[in-house]
Amino acid sequence: MDEFDIIVVGGGSAGSAAAGRLSEDGKYKVCLVEAGGTNDIMRVKTPGFMPFIPDKSNYRYDTVPQKGLNGRIGYQPRGRGLGGSSAINAMVYIRGHAYDYDNWAALGCEGWAYKDVLPYFKRAEHNERGGDTFHGTDGPLNVMDQRWPNPGSKAFVEAAAELQLPRTADFNGAQQEGFGLYQVTQKAGDRWSAARAYVEPAKAAGRLEVISGALTERIMTENGRATGVVIRQGRNRRTLKARAAVILSAGAFGSPQILQLSGIGPAEHLRALGIDVVLDKPAVGADLQDHIDYVSSFETQSKDFFGDSLAGTWRMAKAVIEHRLKRTGIMTTCFAESGGFWKSNPDLPAPDIQYHFVPAMLEDHGREKVKGHGFSVHACVLRPYSRGTVRLASPDAAHAPAIDPAFLTDDRDVATLKAGVRLMHRIVEAPTLAAFAPKDRHATPLDDDAALEAIIRNRADTVYHPVGTCRMGPNADDVVDTHLRFRGIDGLYVADASIMPRLVSGNTNAPSIMIGERAADFVKADLAA
Repeated sequence: MDEFDIIVVGGGSAGSAAAGRLSEDGKYKVCLVEAGGTNDIMRVKTPGFMPFIPDKSNYRYDTVPQKGLNGRIGYQPRGRGLGGSSAINAMVYIRGHAYDYDNWAALGCEGWAYKDVLPYFKRAEHNERGGDTFHGTDGPLNVMDQRWPNPGSKAFVEAAAELQLPRTADFNGAQQEGFGLYQVTQKAGDRWSAARAYVEPAKAAGRLEVISGALTERIMTENGRATGVVIRQGRNRRTLKARAAVILSAGAFGSPQILQLSGIGPAEHLRALGIDVVLDKPAVGADLQDHIDYVSSFETQSKDFFGDSLAGTWRMAKAVIEHRLKRTGIMTTCFAESGGFWKSNPDLPAPDIQYHFVPAMLEDHGREKVKGHGFSVHACVLRPYSRGTVRLASPDAAHAPAIDPAFLTDDRDVATLKAGVRLMHRIVEAPTLAAFAPKDRHATPLDDDAALEAIIRNRADTVYHPVGTCRMGPNADDVVDTHLRFRGIDGLYVADASIMPRLVSGNTNAPSIMIGERAADFVKADLAA
């Protein structure tokens, strides 16, 4: 039996940060357990290879049929391997709005207001622009301006300005609302995942033991305390003992799945699968929230955009060579290069729509091959009302969970998304983007409310930000308390996007890293007490 002081389950954004920080002073023997591999390959590290990341680095989950999407099955990519989704995402560095965290505090999550989380964002960050009130320069997570934004991505920002929409140079500064180019988690033109920031240095220094290719089957408990985990590597099982703490950081899908496999969750559901109930906890796997997203795709004759053509293929081949030699050029793209935040109602406390501009035509998450050149614009609902669940589909840990985001089951989300889509098309019709003569591939029916809702329900899907399935809160029925301690199991913590009581207004990678940073401090404080 292998023994450690602390076991961190999951090497994604939060787990990497927690493991790296807990091991940095050498005081504790820390083990990081990851189901996937190391992700130490060119197709992961090179930003422009994002559409070609291998299957072994992506769980490629599906949802259950979605009533609000006319019965369609949605796609839920999730990172597998060290870095988790930070190893496969679009590298956009967004923290969310200050209102999000102040709202968490108002809901009873004391110590999670914006003033409380900002120091952790700054501690994590090395922003190449330099430090200021909002940004740090000493952290392991490298944040930089894009090296080669596409002309179309800049044109999107100009087109928004032509509609008198504000510009924003720093979406993580004093004002989120507005349009601009996104900063990215890259370093010297390469992807800079949470694993590269936190895990690789700790492992190289001998401070952190990393066990990859290890599927966590369950958390062991004795007398109401987490004592370790059972893992499976191929056909072999191992038991890892934790003397002090187990930190579950398997993500908004993986964390509730592992808890339920361990007999911790909604009792009736567990008994139906033949799992012995350790603790009846209905909130485990409940409150799933995700950003529902609509993509409009536009065809153009301009070869400035990525595309499937002889010219496009030749251009990409040259770009790969340039990137290998210089780490410059179009292979540094994050694809979601520009965008913005907008209020569909001026009385709202924060923007409720986010846009991502992609200088390529995207259909079905890029899985459908599209001939020619063009661009896409995403509009997503930032603070959805719809709530879903994550449940077990099987008592076998190797089986995917049953994911039900319940997209667009609340009509308020439909109304918000319709407003976002309409503004999106107004921006595309503004002079700077209109100069590319874009042709809407789906002839979006903007002037017919019922037809617009129909096409949204036929085509909308996730923009990859699930949260909430192990919610934090002040009450006994919440999954974790405000120090991320599991309510009802001693020595067990949850640290990832699953603990968010409400979805943040933006991409979730940076907030997940912040949560991992905070978890490390909480665990250290508890162990020192």
